[in-house]
Amino acid sequence: MIFGHEIPSGSKLYFGASAKIKREIEFVSAEMLGNLGFEEIVTPLFSYHQHESFDDQKPLIRLNDEENHEVTLRADSTADVVRIVTKRLGRSTESKKWFYIQPTVSFPTKEQYQIGAEVIGGSFEEIVKTTTLLLKEIGTQPVMQIANIRIPHLLNEKYGVSLEVLKSMHVEKIIEIDLPWIEALVKLNSVNDLADLSIFPDDIKAELEKIKEAVSRVAYSNMVISPLFYAKMRYYDSLTFRMFENNSLLAMGGIYTIDGVEAAGFALYTDECITSKMNKGK
Repeated sequence: MIFGHEIPSGSKLYFGASAKIKREIEFVSAEMLGNLGFEEIVTPLFSYHQHESFDDQKPLIRLNDEENHEVTLRADSTADVVRIVTKRLGRSTESKKWFYIQPTVSFPTKEQYQIGAEVIGGSFEEIVKTTTLLLKEIGTQPVMQIANIRIPHLLNEKYGVSLEVLKSMHVEKIIEIDLPWIEALVKLNSVNDLADLSIFPDDIKAELEKIKEAVSRVAYSNMVISPLFYAKMRYYDSLTFRMFENNSLLAMGGIYTIDGVEAAGFALYTDECITSKMNKGK
């Protein structure tokens, strides 16, 4: 029996303090991003192309349009923003910087509000600095974790390291691999650890150099390096970052390619930011 006051598991309800904080976060974000030259976009809740962004399409909620073509509810904003801006709005706008404030929904009933931004042809440093400015504006300066998704892929493709082992961060199994530099790679954690990369083979070294250069340009004080971080992040294939506070993921982003279009972007998770502000208020 479903009672009249119940809402589906995974859906969101905001009231009182949480509704006020949500509105404040979204207002501050829109103001700041607008001042930084971003245009706002609200993408359709329905999409014909969401399936192209997911290797595993189980999260997609499927429906049909009036022509009986399959559509899905928006489970990802980034891909739709890039496709709409480059393929539909390309001739009517010159803007390369866009932001959105909208939810995503996925199967079975998961609802997630996000504030995000995409910069067509943008740089990793630009999008990281925008994210940190925004988080500072709403009252938090979390830990930043910088990674390079290309490194675990190289370890898998050229050195026989299982992606599942990397995904689970089973350190003992990683160190057991017969590579003279693997333990040094595992121990890379701080900005200072990037000072001397001569021990690593050229392909791994080149990707670590990208992290090193990005770190020097971002110049964020509360930062850790995670060269072995791996997760299926769809279109991200190089430098990525995540922002944590008390084990809660507040934001993530990086550089990526969608349909041959290179861009940089981030998503800030509104619900985690609301929780952070409410906890600090207590």
